[in-house]
Amino acid sequence: MTISELSATQWACAAAAAVCIGLSKTGFGGVGMVAVLLMANVMPARESTGAVLPLLIVADVFAVHAFRRFTIWRHLIKLLPPAVLGIVSGWLLMPLIPDGVFAPVIGWMVVALLVLTVLQKLSRRLPAAAAEHPAIAWPVGWAAGLTTMLANAAGAVMTIYLLACRLPKYEFVGTAAWFFFIVNMLKVPFSVSMGLINGSSLLLDLALVPAILAGVAAGRSLLSLINQEVFEWLMILFSFAGGLRLILA
Repeated sequence: MTISELSATQWACAAAAAVCIGLSKTGFGGVGMVAVLLMANVMPARESTGAVLPLLIVADVFAVHAFRRFTIWRHLIKLLPPAVLGIVSGWLLMPLIPDGVFAPVIGWMVVALLVLTVLQKLSRRLPAAAAEHPAIAWPVGWAAGLTTMLANAAGAVMTIYLLACRLPKYEFVGTAAWFFFIVNMLKVPFSVSMGLINGSSLLLDLALVPAILAGVAAGRSLLSLINQEVFEWLMILFSFAGGLRLILA
């Protein structure tokens, strides 16, 4: 699909997804799931993962620059090796998933990750206890790599782990920013090899950069005006509805 073939509704969904990506990098992490679902309504679910990736990298650059002083590198060192294995696993698995099944697969992944997010919000004892186990970084890193390769939806996995590590707010954001920047850059050659990133998708991404910047600016302002907990719960509900829509598609 070329950008000239997009309808006004599809352009609106794409712009909204880009705004959500910008918001997700300024503290409203739950909005990232909404972006995944919106882009899956603009183009086929598989192709949407490639179109979203450059947008995520643009937003990652802003997040890394803003929070670079707060990164806890020891967590990254533990998580990145298994994350690379997860990316390779997702790259190998993606071609085996039929086109008609890919949208429901993303939908089920979104719903599963939302369940984990809700569990983390309702009871932090379980993830906190798990994070203390020395081997937990490997399955968490692998799961983050797999889900981000298949659906750009590793935010819930990382949120649960980093919150369980009891990181202060800025250290949480700074560590997550570097993790996703590195991981998303590593995904580029894999996505290019499958044709998910191409000239047409890059033209769409270029047109959506202003919307990302608007999302970043809005996120900085909204943090001081909106109760983030209420906002996150609304995003969970919207994402759950969107996930069900993909499952039933």
